[in-house]
Amino acid sequence: MKVLIADDDFANRKFMEKLFAQYGEVIAVEDGMSAVEEATRAMEERQMYDLICLDIMMTRLDGYKALEAIRNAEKKYAILREERAKIIMISALDEVVLDNIQVCNDYDAYICKPIILEKFETLLGKMGFTKQGR
Repeated sequence: MKVLIADDDFANRKFMEKLFAQYGEVIAVEDGMSAVEEATRAMEERQMYDLICLDIMMTRLDGYKALEAIRNAEKKYAILREERAKIIMISALDEVVLDNIQVCNDYDAYICKPIILEKFETLLGKMGFTKQGR
């Protein structure tokens, strides 16, 4: 499994890097623009990410704009819907607040911070991701 993490908070980024290292190869970037650039580069090389985690509130480009740009790049490179990356949006905003925001909602899951490890691992399992060696 290949995972891309985008979070502008160093501690959160390191936590997720450690968590996802159990699942496969992990690349972490510090903002939405870098996430779009990395995901697009991977598409160009046909080495797409299986999972992308985007913090919503990031510098340079927020998570929703990064999500929209990534989904547009998938269309540009003719990546089939079933082959495109699963995307998890992560934020300190609660879901009630998010329901009132008009945004691109083409993501696969949403999880609130602080991340509860058991819930996060359950979510990954439901999405079909398993730890290496299992």
